[in-house]
Amino acid sequence: MSREIVLVGLSHHTAPVEVRERVAFENGRVEPALRGLVALPAIDEGVIVSTCNRVEVLACGPSADAVAATLPAFLAAEHGVAAEALAGSLYTYRGREAVRHLFRVAASLDSMVVGEPQILGQLKDQYALAASVGASGRVLHRCFHKSFSVAKRVRSETGIAARAVSVGSAAVELAKEIFDRFQDKTALLIGAGAMGELAARQLLAQGTGTLMVVNRTFERASELAGQLDGIAVPFDKLGRTLPLADLVVGAAGGDRYVLTTSDVHDAMRERRGRPMLLIDLAVPRSFEPAINGLDGVYLYDIDDLEGVIAENKGARASEAEVAERIVEGEVDTFCRWLDGLDVVPTMVELRDKIERIREAEIARYLSAAGTGLDARQREGIERLTRTIVNKILHAPLSELRRQGMATETLYIEAVRVLFRLGAGAAADRDDDDEDA
Repeated sequence: MSREIVLVGLSHHTAPVEVRERVAFENGRVEPALRGLVALPAIDEGVIVSTCNRVEVLACGPSADAVAATLPAFLAAEHGVAAEALAGSLYTYRGREAVRHLFRVAASLDSMVVGEPQILGQLKDQYALAASVGASGRVLHRCFHKSFSVAKRVRSETGIAARAVSVGSAAVELAKEIFDRFQDKTALLIGAGAMGELAARQLLAQGTGTLMVVNRTFERASELAGQLDGIAVPFDKLGRTLPLADLVVGAAGGDRYVLTTSDVHDAMRERRGRPMLLIDLAVPRSFEPAINGLDGVYLYDIDDLEGVIAENKGARASEAEVAERIVEGEVDTFCRWLDGLDVVPTMVELRDKIERIREAEIARYLSAAGTGLDARQREGIERLTRTIVNKILHAPLSELRRQGMATETLYIEAVRVLFRLGAGAAADRDDDDEDA
């Protein structure tokens, strides 16, 4: 009967980037992982959410305890990581708390940059993938679509998005610690995705002199470079281009570093001491962390941006409070619907059972009475017994509907036990046979 949603994951709140990148799902890995997830005995439905700041798995099944026990092992096994290595970083939310967390994520209330719009698009894409392979069903379908409408309400009814401090602007703040001006600087963007584009636009807004764009797909690099009045560079020319860059933004994830210590060391030799700033926005990281040990090189990763962003959260605090109230109300609405999935079948099952008893007892009575009753008398017995059943069931069903829809599942379970619904039906039939 249980349809309790369980969420297990880790994020920038609980795990540094070196842990998050170990369990990030690269493009092409999510679909087979979803198929493996819903093939597990404990799981009926599942969705995987994997971004630069979080990896989370939402699932539901017959037993919430079994789902919660299954998901950490699933995450670890999918990436060949020891479960103990993740234990200190993982969080688990059940039921209402899991729903609230998803709604907050969709509304960008749990993001590093509160109010940023990218997370909603990522959630929609990853839910759509789960739906396309049949991993999500009725419960998670409703839950995710509700999260999308929550995000829309938060954006339209609060000013939280208008006041957001973007990752791009945080990157610029870090760049200002190294460079006092941008007009004579050359920026190199590696990876032409949404996050990299945002950072590039922020740098151009500061007056950056030249922008070069490198992407594994040259057509995409050319497209973005054309939009930003930059220069597209073929991926295989990255090594020759790197010495020209004063500021390098990495937004190209993958299972190997795009830039290694050796690459940057060679580039710095050509630069003859001129400093280079590298900002790595990707998870898994694009740049080898040891690069930061080179003289004249300053490397920041996605976690380093959090300190810059935290300084600017105060202006959005009141808007966030309004958004949290919206989320809470929508959680109530969804949970009432979810609990109603158990209430309605229980009500139908109870009425059907009482009706079967009524019909069986009438048949038994009529069989004993023989042919002494005419059609009018038989119809009178039918009406009388139906009226008695309806009056007896009216109060219990009304209370069950009211309490069940208010998330009091204790009432549902009590009715199922007292009237031997579901698993107790066989024993109940045996009792009826003995009474006969």
